[in-house]
Formats: sequence, structure tokens, C-alpha cells
Amino acid sequence: MVAEGFVAALCGAGAIMAYGVRARSSSLFGSSVYRGSPLQNSVALTFDDGPSESTPDLLKILGEHQARATFFQCGANVERLGEVARAVVSSGHEIGNHTYSHAPLYFRSSGFIEDQVTRAQESIVKITRVKPTLFRAPFGARWPGLGGVQRKLGLLGVMWTVIGRDWKLSADAIVDRVMRSIRNGAIICLHDGRQLQPKPEIGETLQAVGRLIPLLKARGYRLETVSQLLCPRN
Repeated sequence: MVAEGFVAALCGAGAIMAYGVRARSSSLFGSSVYRGSPLQNSVALTFDDGPSESTPDLLKILGEHQARATFFQCGANVERLGEVARAVVSSGHEIGNHTYSHAPLYFRSSGFIEDQVTRAQESIVKITRVKPTLFRAPFGARWPGLGGVQRKLGLLGVMWTVIGRDWKLSADAIVDRVMRSIRNGAIICLHDGRQLQPKPEIGETLQAVGRLIPLLKARGYRLETVSQLLCPRN
């Protein structure tokens, strides 16, 4: 009986850990959101892993449709492509923190986590003159120690309502996946980079975004930044 109780407790602890690390609704390892108000017909496009050499193409598409978005940027990419990072800001979009090098945070020390998030924050502030208030963990995986860093830097964690899996799917599949899961207050996760890879191929993402925005607008959705989404209009 003692052994069975120990195994049950161990399984329970493992389940709690798994929930804290990956569940989109979890705030166990730091404050986090994955959607806005279901009462507002607004959604937020978000893009991870940038900036990249392809980000200007994405900015052009967003500009043509007068759509705002939130870009979760890696500090190392911001340092490499500072002009592109600044172009995101000057185009009216929001920048969030996506760590410095996109290294997974799980099974890492609190010191490592703090270094990754803090270095990204410092790089983004230095180069863009914008201080992020939002954070997204690489691969959406949180870990003990992250919450303290978020509080220290004033960062709200952001997961997603739907992820397009645009690093491997075709534009058709990305559009279908997003539109099947869309609803009021949805946060949509896509990518304008591939971790720290120079000149990433994001052609399918670009095609998908160019098709998604008109479809979303046709359903009556406003395209807003995450911060706007979380502060609903009256």
C-alpha cells in the first residue's frame, strides 16, 4: 500500500509538472494568458522567432491590410537585424520577448532562464527603444524559475489559442487549421523566423497570412495586438 501510494503521488506530481510546463491555460510557472475576452470580436496575430530577413515581406502584407500584430522576438535576432526590428515598431506593431537565443527553458537552472529573458529584454530595449511587457517561452514550454523573472521584468506570459504549425504545413493547411479554431479573443501563433536561422524560408506563412486576414475580416474580426486584445473596448 505504501509503494502504491508513493507511485500515485509521483504520477500526480508528474501530471502537475506537465500541466505547468505545456498547458496553455497554466500560470503555475508565471502569469500567462492564451486568449482575450470572448465577448469581443477581435483576434491577435502573433509571430515568433524574428526578426528575420523575411519580416519586411510580412510587414508589407500586414500594412496592405491595415492589420496590427505582435512579434515575439529573439534578442540575438534583434542584434543581428536591428533595422528590421525597428521597422516592426515603426509600422505600428507590438514587440514581445522570446528569450535571447530561443533555447528551451525546460530542465534549465533559474540562472539560465533569467539570463535568457533578461538579455533579450536588454537587447530589444537598446535597439528598438521599446520595453516589452509580454513574453512567450520558446516552444511554449515554461519551467520553475520563470515566474520570478517575469515579475522582475514586468512581463506577462502569452501562450496561444491556436498555433498554425507554419514551420511544416502548407499555406492551405495553415489557413484551414487557424480558421477551424478561430473565435472571439483568439491569439494566433505563427512565425516570421525559424529560431536563429539566417534567411529562413517562410513562404507558406506569408501566403497564409495574406489569405487569413481577409477571411478573418470577412467574419467581422478586428486584427489587434495582444495588448489591445487584453484591454477590450467598451
